[in-house]
Amino acid sequence: MRAAIAEAAARIPSDTPRLDAELLMAHALGVSRQAMLLARLGDPVPEGFAALVERRVRHEPVAYITGSRGFWTIELKVGPGVLVPRADSETLIEAAVAHFAGTDGPKRVLDLGVGPGTLLLAALAEWPEAHGLGVDASPQALEYARANAAVLDMADRALFEPGDWASGLNGQFDLILCNPPYIGTGEALEPEVREHEPSGALFAGADGLDDYRRIVPDLPRLLAPGGIAVLEIGWTQGAAVSALVRAAGLTPAIRQDLGGRDRAVIAS
Repeated sequence: MRAAIAEAAARIPSDTPRLDAELLMAHALGVSRQAMLLARLGDPVPEGFAALVERRVRHEPVAYITGSRGFWTIELKVGPGVLVPRADSETLIEAAVAHFAGTDGPKRVLDLGVGPGTLLLAALAEWPEAHGLGVDASPQALEYARANAAVLDMADRALFEPGDWASGLNGQFDLILCNPPYIGTGEALEPEVREHEPSGALFAGADGLDDYRRIVPDLPRLLAPGGIAVLEIGWTQGAAVSALVRAAGLTPAIRQDLGGRDRAVIAS
């Protein structure tokens, strides 16, 4: 099995080929990667492993192949038609945790562009007394989000509705989370993203700012007193999105990811 993992890693076109190969092998075995590394490396290679590797060689995301991806403290079911959760997006949850430290936390959470439930369900896992609303224009994304909420035993605290960003929403929220499309139409992307993930969750006009221009003006009426909105951004977009936040009458702050790059704008 060790040799099969090494051979697969040598073929996988990825920044993390060894990790990808290990995750695929664990999936083929039906165990966690940790369990495989601890006790199963001497097992025979499972029959389905080679087919999984071929899918990865064709740039299919590992999360689509295995059907799941870990994010923050939760595991999410994902697949074609939804954006794969990424570690960089955990920066938004970190910003929210820092803001509400020493308090009871947010009571009402809104996730605009909820996808498979990534940010909303991570927030509800962090604050067990909170309730949330997730909005998305994609029926497929909402199906994944509802399924994930059910698996995580959060269906009674998470409501999911179809919508066009904040259009038509009423009420106020202590925490608003949003990972909108922010890639410019001319920007290059890795094949696994460009060929497999939904373009509607990626691209936002020539400069990547089209959706911020629609979302930010609605934030003042949706934010409860003392609340914050946390928007994920591309690492070059901090100044532009901060300017939109100021124009809406809110105060922006930028939070960086673990790589030291601007990753979120906090509006308060």
